Amino acid sequence: MKVSIFGNNGPASMKVSRALKAGLTAAGITIDSLDPDIVVTVGGDGTLLSAFHHYNDRLDHVRFVGIHTGHLGFYTDWRDYEVQELIKSLIEDNGQSVSYPLLNIKVEYADGTHPDEALALNESTIKKVSGTMVADVYIKGELFESFRGDGLCLSTPTGSTAYNKSVGGAVLSPHFDAVQMAEIASINNLVFRTLGSPLIIPADEWVRIEPAAAADNILMCDQLAIEGRPIKAITYQIAKQRISFAEYRHTHFWQRVESSFIGRDR
Repeated sequence: MKVSIFGNNGPASMKVSRALKAGLTAAGITIDSLDPDIVVTVGGDGTLLSAFHHYNDRLDHVRFVGIHTGHLGFYTDWRDYEVQELIKSLIEDNGQSVSYPLLNIKVEYADGTHPDEALALNESTIKKVSGTMVADVYIKGELFESFRGDGLCLSTPTGSTAYNKSVGGAVLSPHFDAVQMAEIASINNLVFRTLGSPLIIPADEWVRIEPAAAADNILMCDQLAIEGRPIKAITYQIAKQRISFAEYRHTHFWQRVESSFIGRDR
């Protein structure tokens, strides 16, 4: 087995990364950041998102494990004081995993340059730099609505607990291969009208957003931004690829939701 340790530069994370590297080396496990079988992230959900984008061309044979060194992370199962327990699980690894859906994003540019494609673990948002964003929204090739407002958020099921939830979207189980679209401060009056509710789009359908103004839009893909380029259209659909986590003690989705947002005493 080959393991990559992907940590942030915080003092706590660097300390854990050093201890993890020493323990894995002593156990005879190879440290390999170029061609790993397992990527162990040390930090929080932001670190795991960065690792996902770093290795998103190797998702067919890479599994992820997250150690959190700060507040409880949504994707991170291990605490910073459990390094030895994690090393033991890695030594006893038998390939077990759990996988989650991803969002495929295709961006077309008004200047005719080559389209871009990207994957998102959490969500993608499209907003205007200043003023109101106006865009036509198509579902499976049919015009659904003309949107006016601050922007639109397209999320994966696991990403439904992030920005999507903050803008009034539903929390969606990752057992559904679906994309959720939520409006960000839409304008609804006698002149302008949108549905005003989140939409759940199945895997065999897609959403295409065509901004009325190609310039001055910001497109976010998780933590990554595309700006300063004239956007003609963005197409969203559930990706063929999935992200896999090593299921040593992978926390059930609804347990994550409960502990992250409710945290009742047990």
